[in-house]
Amino acid sequence: MQNKRVVITGMGVVAPNGQNIESFHRALQNGTSGIRFSPRMHAWGAGCQVGGVPECDTGPLAEHLRPNTYKSLKSTALKYGCTAALEAWYDAGLPINKEHTDWDTACIFGGTIADLDFVREAMETVEKLEAKKLGTRVVEQLMLSSAPAYISGILGLGNHVYANSSACSSGSDSIIMGFEKIKAGSAKRVLVGSCEPSSPYIWITFDTMRLLNRKSNDSPHRASRPMSSSAAGFIPASGAGALVLEDLESAKKRGAKIYAEILSGNSNSGGQRNRGTMTAPNHIAVQKCIATALEKSGVKASEVDLISGHLTATFADKVEVANWMEVLQRKGKDFPYINSVKSMIGHCLGAAGAIESIAAVLQLYHNYVHPSINSEDLHPEIEAVIDRSCVPLKMIKKEIKTVMKANFGFGDVNSCIVFSEYPKS
Repeated sequence: MQNKRVVITGMGVVAPNGQNIESFHRALQNGTSGIRFSPRMHAWGAGCQVGGVPECDTGPLAEHLRPNTYKSLKSTALKYGCTAALEAWYDAGLPINKEHTDWDTACIFGGTIADLDFVREAMETVEKLEAKKLGTRVVEQLMLSSAPAYISGILGLGNHVYANSSACSSGSDSIIMGFEKIKAGSAKRVLVGSCEPSSPYIWITFDTMRLLNRKSNDSPHRASRPMSSSAAGFIPASGAGALVLEDLESAKKRGAKIYAEILSGNSNSGGQRNRGTMTAPNHIAVQKCIATALEKSGVKASEVDLISGHLTATFADKVEVANWMEVLQRKGKDFPYINSVKSMIGHCLGAAGAIESIAAVLQLYHNYVHPSINSEDLHPEIEAVIDRSCVPLKMIKKEIKTVMKANFGFGDVNSCIVFSEYPKS
């Protein structure tokens, strides 16, 4: 069995606070929120009336699709995913060959739910007995595999093309699967990531579960409050993130820019045992997932500089911090820096792992720790075990060598990745 080294050579993002890598990077440094008032949630009388919706320029897509095909695209998840993937591909300095298939590159791109706004529109058309107006592009936009299918078609990818779905772990799981595929020598490159549609029809279902923050409708930028004592639920959001993973030998051969190296990744499930349920994680499984990723990476717990947490602004935040402390056996001022991208963009659900991994890599590559905004009133159970300074309220410029990124999803599923700096040439 081969044991290739895996690096990241390209990234693309469509996030509520940045529609490309440059603007997202700037927003992270400045602590810029992308949470806004949602007129539709307000009109429906939802308790939570704010969310994170990207401002996505799909212009680059028009250059790679037939005019009629481009015009027919209505799924926001598909638009976000393809736009992020194109940016990542160009960022990696890779060409698009219109004549030949790229047998060396795979695509693993995840998600959770189809764009329900698009589904509703199609259903209404059928119910009006106007099915002939649907056109020929509906089914392919309803498929969970629509994003990787479109991406592979645009780029001509001929290796494994696959859509994965594991709730909020989907994005990080796609990275782990791509990492493992390259390590095994099954592909030179894998374009990985995930996307989530902008659909208040999805958001309102979480609102009915009383999982969303209903107390900050008049101040959207203050609504997402991970690790805060005044946290009252997560804020729904959407977008996409894409990364080009590559065999180190291949990347060096073509002189590619290298953002970071992936040392390890691990996914598991708590089996909905030991207090784990469909919506609550089994803490033993969470700790095992983190510990296994750390062990496989060869990194010592004392060498972890930053934790990019799942941290959704729910009761689970204090439990998550306790799990990290238990695995790393570090507390007080010795605890690593820990932050939450969700404080600025909300919870992007199926896209969360991909977008947040990009944030982790940007901090690693540019040597800073982005602020975890709205956590000035740190939860007392968190502050009792780690020092206040470990949760930055403003950007900190600091050399970062190792970042651990974790996501936990409905169904009691977990994922954890260890990213490491790669020496800049």
